[in-house]
Amino acid sequence: MPDYDHILRGRLATQRNGRLDVRSGLHHFALINYALPKARLEPHLPTNRFEIPEFDINGRPLALMSAVPFVDVDFHFRRLFPFAKFRFGQTNYRVYVFDKERQEHCVWFFGTTLGSAVVYLARGAWRIPWHYARYQINCHYDQPAGRYTTYQYSVRSPWGAAEIDLEDTGEAIKQDSAAGFTSFAEMQLILTHPVDGFFYRLDGQVGSYSVWHETIPMTVGKARNLYFGLYERLGLLSREEMQRPHSVFLCPATEFVVFLPPKITR
Repeated sequence: MPDYDHILRGRLATQRNGRLDVRSGLHHFALINYALPKARLEPHLPTNRFEIPEFDINGRPLALMSAVPFVDVDFHFRRLFPFAKFRFGQTNYRVYVFDKERQEHCVWFFGTTLGSAVVYLARGAWRIPWHYARYQINCHYDQPAGRYTTYQYSVRSPWGAAEIDLEDTGEAIKQDSAAGFTSFAEMQLILTHPVDGFFYRLDGQVGSYSVWHETIPMTVGKARNLYFGLYERLGLLSREEMQRPHSVFLCPATEFVVFLPPKITR
């Protein structure tokens, strides 16, 4: 069995400081995970390079994917024009996969919606599958109670409309917060700390980029109402299935570094 603690410590180590790297504080961060048969996912990614792991969830072998909404509060290139900062909503759509070539857990991105014109820079310069969306966000965090009293997103986008309404229990995540894992370190590594992401570029080639972040302190959430137009359009989840996520984790604030530019993967 892999030493998940050792791998996680390696991912927490500080990485490079490139000219185009982006740093951003992320507020109102949620990790909304779904368990589903991997056969639904296989047509949407290159399985010659990426394996879709299955986890024992309620006695069934199932794959995992997620929707990850948050607010970039100060998105900026930390060495190039660090004074130019942007604030916008963002949602990443991704599958948890295993890179057979590099022998590591990572994610495959279907794409991302952003509520900023930054999306057009990324699409034009790097052919990355980012899509413009209009965001309405209503989130209120009760600091003394350590939980959200309101967590709501409404996203308007032809590519990836979404409705998100979550309840926060205020309970810190632990191993049994997400079924299918043999240890807390394994759950952290696979769900909360994949640092490499791959995707189909707009020109059809496979691209990739990496991120760095500290351990994310998260609490357990529950679904009040969830809808993701992308997952319905791709036939991955029905509207009814969207109301039953595998797990929901919430965090009021964290920080990410994104190592850019993205690379073309051969």
